[in-house]
Amino acid sequence: MKKRLFSIALVAVMTVALLCSCGKQEGMTVTKGVLTMATNAYFPPYEYYEGEQIVGIDAEIAKAVADKLGLELKIEDMEFDSIITAVQTGKVDIGLAGMTVTDERKVTVNFSDTYATGIQVVIVKEDSDIKSLDDLQGKKIGVQLATTGDIYASASPEKGGYGEENVEKYNKGADAVMALKNDKVQAVIIDNEPAKNFVAANEGLRILETEYAVEDYAACINKQNEELLTEVNKALAELKADGTLQKIIDKYIPAN
Repeated sequence: MKKRLFSIALVAVMTVALLCSCGKQEGMTVTKGVLTMATNAYFPPYEYYEGEQIVGIDAEIAKAVADKLGLELKIEDMEFDSIITAVQTGKVDIGLAGMTVTDERKVTVNFSDTYATGIQVVIVKEDSDIKSLDDLQGKKIGVQLATTGDIYASASPEKGGYGEENVEKYNKGADAVMALKNDKVQAVIIDNEPAKNFVAANEGLRILETEYAVEDYAACINKQNEELLTEVNKALAELKADGTLQKIIDKYIPAN
């Protein structure tokens, strides 16, 4: 009889543990069984449309992380400056959008471990008299709204920027490049990899040899969701260790 009572008690304990475990997993994401990712899909090769599908470095890394967590990946495309708000308010679980880790952003969201390094560069017309970063003083500069290119360039000259009055902000990097082609701005500050794509697709443009800034890219996660942060970092570490991260990056950014 004691043995039977012990068995019943053991089953009860295991059932409670299982239920707790399921509840924990369910509470980790906005939708049970789904990792919802926010991005701005106009930033090749990190995220862009191929037909109706969003592909790119961030999309593949998010899929690999979701697989590690046993979750389905769902990607929501939105304006870049809406991503952090969507993460903060619990509309989405995670933001991957070639997003740089900054102290300002750390106030509102947590960041995963870094998964890639980004370099901000300057695009100008081939016949431009802009040869260096110093030549940007007093010029009209195009940026994508709320990106670090926007933040850095909009700062006052005393803080290393060019002044808010000299910066034109666009919802998409492609719109900033089009403004450059149409002489509405004289330069565009943007990540190096998208810059190379834009220059290849638009005749008459070039990239300055001098780098504007070097940055770390990471996923942003709601500050209240420490569990998801831990699990994402664990997945990223495994993907880095087995070479998956590097394979994804090499697929879209072949080594020179």
